[in-house]
Amino acid sequence: MSGTPAIRLAHAKLNLTLAVLGRRSDGYHALHSVMVPVGLSDRLSVAPAIGAADTLHVDGADCGPEADNLVLRAIAAARAAVRAEAGPAAPTGPLAARLEKRIPVAAGLAGGSSDAAAALEAALEAWGTPLSPAGRLAAAASVGSDVAFFGAGGWALVEGRGERVERIPSVRGPAPWALLVTPAVAVSTPAVFAAWAAGARAAGHGAAAAASRHLADELRAGMTARALIVRAGILAHANDLMPAAQHVVPALVAFRRGLIRTLGTAVGQSGSGPTAWVIYPSREDADAAAAAVRDALADGRVTAPGDAPPAVHVAPLVLDRPDAQDPGHGGSDT
Repeated sequence: MSGTPAIRLAHAKLNLTLAVLGRRSDGYHALHSVMVPVGLSDRLSVAPAIGAADTLHVDGADCGPEADNLVLRAIAAARAAVRAEAGPAAPTGPLAARLEKRIPVAAGLAGGSSDAAAALEAALEAWGTPLSPAGRLAAAASVGSDVAFFGAGGWALVEGRGERVERIPSVRGPAPWALLVTPAVAVSTPAVFAAWAAGARAAGHGAAAAASRHLADELRAGMTARALIVRAGILAHANDLMPAAQHVVPALVAFRRGLIRTLGTAVGQSGSGPTAWVIYPSREDADAAAAAVRDALADGRVTAPGDAPPAVHVAPLVLDRPDAQDPGHGGSDT
C-alpha cells in the first residue's frame, strides 16, 4: 500500500422530496426520494495503519463512540467485498482514518452515510485494489440505506429502502443555494418511521409521491435552476416524514412556524429531520436569509429545541458541472 493518505470530501445530502410508499416485507419502508448533494462536507483521510486494527480519530461534532462510527464499518465492508472478489490474499491491511466533522449529526443530512461512502472509496484507493460496481453497491448497502446514494456521484432518484439509485441530471444554470437550519437535537430515524407507521401523517397522503415523481421527470427532461426555485415552495411540503418528526419532537412545530414567519416562504425538511431548508437562487440571497434567521433566533422570534443554538449553514447544491459550485470546504456556517 502507498503511504500517501487517500483524501475524500464527504458531502451532505438534501431530500428535495421524500415519499414513504409503505412498509416492505423485510421491515424497511419503501421510499421515493429525489436526493441531491450539498456543498457542506466532512473531510476524511485514510492511510495504512501502524497497528494491527483499523483506527479512527474524529475532530469536530460529537459522533458518539468512534468504534461505532460508520467509517470503520465501511472499511470493514470494503475489506470483506474485496476478499470475496479477489480472494483472502488481496492487500487489505489495517487503515488509520481521520475524520474532520462539519455536517451536523442525526440531522437528516446523511453525514454518517456520506462519511461511510467516502471511507469505502478511500479504503480501495489506499489498498490499490479494484472492486466491481456490484461489489461497491453491495458493500454500501450493507452499511446503511443512504450510503448507495453517494456512490451515484450526483443528483439521484432513490427508491426501495435506499439501495435502488438512478442517477438523474442536475438542474441547468447557476447553482441554487440552500439555507440549512439544524436545531441542536438529535432525531432518531427509527423513531420517526415508527411514528409514521403509527399514523403521524399529513392529510392527503400521496401528495409527496406525486410531487417526487413529477420532479424526477422534470429533471430527466432538463429542468432549469430557475424552474426549481419556482417549484421549491411545493417541494417544501413533499416530505412524508415531516409530521412524524414533529410528533417525535413537538417543538419542531413552533421552530418551523417561526422560520416561515421570518423568511416569508415555505420551509422544507431534509430526511427524517430536524434540519429545515429553503432554496435560493444565489449565495447573496441565502446569506441574507441566514442573517435574518440569526437575528430572529437572537431576539426570540424563532425558538428551537435543544440545549444549544441551531447550526445555520449556507451551501450550494452540487451540480454535475465541476465549475457550477464553490470549490471550497462547504459553504459558510455559524
